[in-house]
Amino acid sequence: MKATRTRAAPVGPYDLVIRETGPRMLQYHCHRAVIIKEQVVPTIQQLVRKGRSPKVVKTKAPALKSNPQQAGVCTRVYTTTPKKPNSAMRKVARVKLRNGTEVTAYIPGEGHNLQEHSLVLVRGGRVKDLPGVRYKIVRGALDTQAVKNRKQARSRYGAKMEKK
Repeated sequence: MKATRTRAAPVGPYDLVIRETGPRMLQYHCHRAVIIKEQVVPTIQQLVRKGRSPKVVKTKAPALKSNPQQAGVCTRVYTTTPKKPNSAMRKVARVKLRNGTEVTAYIPGEGHNLQEHSLVLVRGGRVKDLPGVRYKIVRGALDTQAVKNRKQARSRYGAKMEKK
């Protein structure tokens, strides 16, 4: 019989107790359940032979192809409704990018001058309450007008400083 070493002593009936029962075996004791989990740990020889593989990071804006922005042409400008707790008419555009990909992009700010065949600059950045919208249109670039009467966060909306 192997000797078990406990990592944490239970204080209450619902506390988790972890026991090492072998070189690769861990037992989790919690309330009534006992979970036995085997950890797959490579040997030193395996690490020397193969090494560790880096984690593959999935890009959040694949259509931009690692570029900060990409130009495109609006194929459709329309409004859509957000996900459940929210209620609004969000302005979005279907944009065909220069690399041939077609994406749905959000038009930020109040009011816009976009229509079909407008030339726009698209950047990454999702809209949390619109499923499938992972891109935003840059205001004040190409055919997109800046937001009028903007006092704060002007650079995000392409607004010039108001003259006194």
